[in-house]
Amino acid sequence: MTHTSVSSSSPSSTAGVLAGKVAFVTGGSRGIGAAIVRRLARDGAAVAFTYSSSEAPAQSVAAAVEAAGGRALALRADSTDAAALTQAIDTAASTLGRIDILVNSAGVAVAGEIDSFSLADFDHTVNVNVRAVFVATQAAVRHMGQGGAYGRVITIGSTNSDRVPWAGFSVYGMSKAAIVGLTKGLARDLGPRGITVNNVQPGPVDTDMNPADGPMASNMHGLMALDRHAHPDEIAGMVAYLAGPESGMVTGASLLIDGGFAA
Repeated sequence: MTHTSVSSSSPSSTAGVLAGKVAFVTGGSRGIGAAIVRRLARDGAAVAFTYSSSEAPAQSVAAAVEAAGGRALALRADSTDAAALTQAIDTAASTLGRIDILVNSAGVAVAGEIDSFSLADFDHTVNVNVRAVFVATQAAVRHMGQGGAYGRVITIGSTNSDRVPWAGFSVYGMSKAAIVGLTKGLARDLGPRGITVNNVQPGPVDTDMNPADGPMASNMHGLMALDRHAHPDEIAGMVAYLAGPESGMVTGASLLIDGGFAA
């Protein structure tokens, strides 16, 4: 595991709602994860994040945060490797002092008909979208509540936990539905420790995984009340709310941000 050096500069705005807080984001080098890293840093948090193979984009995200006066730590860790993921979280806590906020953003989407869907793809989907969320949460909460009772666990789920309108997405929908149940249970487990647990469920978001001009875009838009993809910054905005102090009574919730896809 390799990591960047950590900037010694202070956040650009000491009045940020997350000033003094430490966040850890899985899958933070691209797409929604990168937008979340940038937003939490802008709100004043020191942010550590993982990447599995996209080192150049990860370093670019960290450099942008530090250039704006924030603190960033990029850590290579494959979410399917429980030991590496746990080590990354422990390294972040050791380097930055603790962890106050965990965002489980790493995810995969593999589509395929049930009669040809491979067991390897099934296992990979579950390992990244479900198992890694459990592993990261278990590791991160050991570092929460130090120096105060503040704690936030936020997972990026999907509107497909509620609605799967096309063939081929059964396994993906299952993996995201599992997060709904895990979120509810963890909210009960961690509530007495002052830690909230929530699930953000995007619809189509304009990323390299699901571009706004992709082959399925018009089909998706036809199912929505708002006929467009979301921008990653819009998802990051909801995450920022859940990470902040005003969301202290929100826990165990699965919050749709899907342009009416599931309406």
